[in-house]
Amino acid sequence: MPRPAEVSPRRAARLGSYARPAEASPRRATRLGSYFHLDHLTQGARTLLRAVLKAADRDRPPVLVGGAVRDAWRGGGRSARPIADLDVAVPSGALDLAGRVAAKLGGAFVPLDPERGAARVVARGAWLDVTDWRAATLEGDLAARDFTVNALAVPLGELLRNGRARVIDPTGGLADLRARRLRVPDARVLADDPLRTLRGVRLEATLGLRLTPSTAKAIRAAGPALATVSAERVRDELLAVLALPGTARALRRLDALGLLGVIMPEIEPMRATPQPAPHRFPVLEHSLRAVAGADVLLSGLRGLRPFGEELAAHMAEELGGDVRRGQVLKLAALLHDVSKPETRRVVDGRVRFFEHDVIGAARARAVGERLKLPARARGVLERLVRHHLRPMHLAAAGLVTPRARYRFYRDLREDTRDLLLLSLVDAAAVRGDSPRSIWRGSTLIRDLLRGWEEQPSGADAPPLLRGTDVMERFGLPPGPAVGRLLERAREAQAIGLVTTRDEALAYLDSPPGGP
Repeated sequence: MPRPAEVSPRRAARLGSYARPAEASPRRATRLGSYFHLDHLTQGARTLLRAVLKAADRDRPPVLVGGAVRDAWRGGGRSARPIADLDVAVPSGALDLAGRVAAKLGGAFVPLDPERGAARVVARGAWLDVTDWRAATLEGDLAARDFTVNALAVPLGELLRNGRARVIDPTGGLADLRARRLRVPDARVLADDPLRTLRGVRLEATLGLRLTPSTAKAIRAAGPALATVSAERVRDELLAVLALPGTARALRRLDALGLLGVIMPEIEPMRATPQPAPHRFPVLEHSLRAVAGADVLLSGLRGLRPFGEELAAHMAEELGGDVRRGQVLKLAALLHDVSKPETRRVVDGRVRFFEHDVIGAARARAVGERLKLPARARGVLERLVRHHLRPMHLAAAGLVTPRARYRFYRDLREDTRDLLLLSLVDAAAVRGDSPRSIWRGSTLIRDLLRGWEEQPSGADAPPLLRGTDVMERFGLPPGPAVGRLLERAREAQAIGLVTTRDEALAYLDSPPGGP
């Protein structure tokens, strides 16, 4: 759960260019002459704020703070689209205020952190987080926030009364926005909450800002303390990074600042593990290039004709907890070779990585469990790593038999398309090629995608045999042997070798093998 009154990972915007502004000294005076306009907000957001002002005590005047004010000023003071995500701060009584607003509007009330005074209201198509000040004064509350661009406030009464209000800016956040820089008000805010180190990289990417040199230095120093942050909070920030169109670039930035190895220690052995030809890169570099390939593919799936529209819808599917298939694909691209360092062997002068797919699947599952990913997302991640070599093996075999195709689809099921996209970016990252060039040259990938849409007619038909048929025929008690025979008969049915019960029983009488 993100800490209240700060920027939620769910608010990640599109990836902007990395500017390199010169660093400026902090501005400690309130900025005058800068206004926030009511028309920055959606109608639903305005309704929420009117309800807040009406329900608030006069001696505890509310202020609009943080991301809404920041986003309205990106690009010179006007937001690209009306804002529906709001943060409001009050001197005290945030939970009571949020409860009354939710009741008034018939919205949802969610206590976020009752001990620290933070709650959420969802109503009229807008989100509102209400928090108590973290200091005795508003200026002190703003100065304790993560970055200066989030340490902005607008008096709510003035805004609703006049349609605009001056922006309260005690730390120079507006100047930082104009200069495209991301700066902490004080390095101590990182020690107070080490997750802000990870958030800084994510905001740098989503807002198109650049961490100042002193802030980057402070992040490096505070980074090791990320290991003390709850897994759920780290997960939320990492998922926001995986949702970016430029995930690979953000991961490289995390790595350069020493953060990636803290949240994912598994990458450290990958860094120093070389790979034989045709690979050109060590394991970690290869994996980061695979993530970059996934960025390219996911941003242009509709170009993979004739499958693009269906692939785009598939990769946007939620796997639980607002985790999408596209995010899991990128995580699989990062981790698909995670066990190569421990499985590296030299046999007869050749470098081999025996069972790195099997062992890697277990490592990927452990990462998913540690990050507390939803169960379905963990399952997809594990299957993608476990089977990432399958398309390569099918290609090496030449002619793909009906039996091999059936087993491929049987094992991957609805994750077939994810795996084929992973195969594209994996192959492209071997030598640094474009995944689109691999797509154009791979008839197998297109054939397997087409096969997913055109399943054999027998695959969905009712099974020809039941367990009692097999037990009676072979004199077996209930157990795994019965299951293996049933699966063998099911496979034969699916690929068209048998069409009746008697044919299926006769098929089981024959030795294993065939097409």
